[in-house]
Amino acid sequence: MKDKIFTFLNRVYNLKNKIAFYPSIIALGGVLFAYLMMFLENLGISDYFQKILPELVVNDEDTARTILSTFIAGLTSIMVFSFSMVMILLNQASSNFSPRLLPGLISNRRHQIVLGCYLFTIIYCILILVFIEPNGKDYQLPGFSVILSIVFMINSLGAFIYFIHSISQEIQINNILLKIFRKAEKSLKKLIEIEKEIESQTDTKNWIEYKTKKSGYFKTVSTDILVDMACENKFELEILSNQGSYCAEEDILFKANIELNKEILEKIYDNFEFSKGELIDNNYLLAFKQITEVAVKSMSPGINDPGTAINAIDYLSELLSLRAQLTNLEIKRKNDKDAVIINTLNFKDLIYNIMAPLRTYCSHDIIIVKKLLITLLRTKNKTSIKSYKTILSSEIELLITDAKININNKEDLKKLDSFLNK
Repeated sequence: MKDKIFTFLNRVYNLKNKIAFYPSIIALGGVLFAYLMMFLENLGISDYFQKILPELVVNDEDTARTILSTFIAGLTSIMVFSFSMVMILLNQASSNFSPRLLPGLISNRRHQIVLGCYLFTIIYCILILVFIEPNGKDYQLPGFSVILSIVFMINSLGAFIYFIHSISQEIQINNILLKIFRKAEKSLKKLIEIEKEIESQTDTKNWIEYKTKKSGYFKTVSTDILVDMACENKFELEILSNQGSYCAEEDILFKANIELNKEILEKIYDNFEFSKGELIDNNYLLAFKQITEVAVKSMSPGINDPGTAINAIDYLSELLSLRAQLTNLEIKRKNDKDAVIINTLNFKDLIYNIMAPLRTYCSHDIIIVKKLLITLLRTKNKTSIKSYKTILSSEIELLITDAKININNKEDLKKLDSFLNK
């Protein structure tokens, strides 16, 4: 039962990345609030305020209908304009930077809330407009509800101004890179703190392998539940697939130190979540991929923006310095005993996946080459793991080789040699 509840909550939590999630909730709030006001109007709230504070009540039917109709039409136009602007900016970001940035921009919570404010006000105004009846002797116009629509309209206008400011900031590549960097930095620092506390000497070579049941991107895994399950049933797990990687059917997903029965296996598989897209908040590997793609795209002939490439490499340098302090395993334990071992993309493959495209598209630019050499040397100095130092030395040699092939200017080559000698 606990597993099912956690799985349900996890799926609800993942809905926050959908652009319609918060607007739908806020729009539902508009419906409920409109019916609440109808209920209060039937109890005589407008009549009450008419007696003690008439300024808060609209008593003319034509005026009320005009106000509500104008708000509905005006807000609909504003919402269409805002949506059109978002689509244009997303298309620009995809063309100039990387299509992988779009999920992060779409799932921006602040913009979803702004869209929700528009829907709240429109739905509220429509329902109050429908609630207005022809004048009669004993009929009290819902004037207080109309005044509230003015308040909501002013709030929506404020939200629109904020939206214009926010979207203009959000689309700037420096802010996009900074946001990606901070998420990855937080995740890496957390892993470094965990690794300082525990070390694993477990040998998993002879463990029993279990394959993936369905294909997709390995999105998340409920490690806390797996740790509890492993301790209760006295087994250990090693998760072989890397979070964020694509898992085809029949690929090995995890290994166990004992043979597991079908019931336990089903529970374990239920804690793995796969998706058809790379929407992973806590996966620092996706940050490396996104920043690298921004750097490569900015050096393409169509964009030709080396300044953005330099900024991206600076962020990569900081993240690589943190990653170089980690081993290739993440350990989850309980009662001083390893319960779940999670494999991450090993350092050699990570460095190669970053440097291969950068060497291909940037090795002709002496400034970018110097920046990459500084990044690799800084990472080499930050790590205390000998195998990492060897990997970085090899990548430095490959970068120098490609640079000497692609740089034709003799003066640039002299400056490169001078830089290497220093």
